[in-house]
Amino acid sequence: MNTGSDEAAGQVAGADETESGAKPLGSRAPEFVQQRRALHLSWQVGVFIIGLAVVGAGIVMLPLPGPGWLVIFGGMAIWATEFVWAQLVLRWTKRKVTEATQRALDPKVRRRNIILTTVGLVIIAVLVGVYVWKFGFEMPWNIRQ
Repeated sequence: MNTGSDEAAGQVAGADETESGAKPLGSRAPEFVQQRRALHLSWQVGVFIIGLAVVGAGIVMLPLPGPGWLVIFGGMAIWATEFVWAQLVLRWTKRKVTEATQRALDPKVRRRNIILTTVGLVIIAVLVGVYVWKFGFEMPWNIRQ
């Protein structure tokens, strides 16, 4: 049974989808889950716990070996299947990553990065050359003075 408010919500969600090109905000749980309040609440708790475990694993991976940020964003994507706040955070993150990518592809920025990298490599080469000239191919811990 479709009420007027359901139609208005559907029109707003559809307008949101067509204007921004993104999916409408809200729960992506199956329809039969959304129709039953207790089942939907338990579904949300399960999604939250799984997302929390993935985000927690990502946080642990930040100082340890592993793709920490990638796992954190994966946990956020899990949360975004059910929670509007996570969907908004992911949209903001995607927008910022896209903007950073566009800035990085700017020819002026690329030229600056190439110049800075070249200067850095020259400085490292000079330092290695001075070390080899002064000590030869001796490892630092084997040098006796």
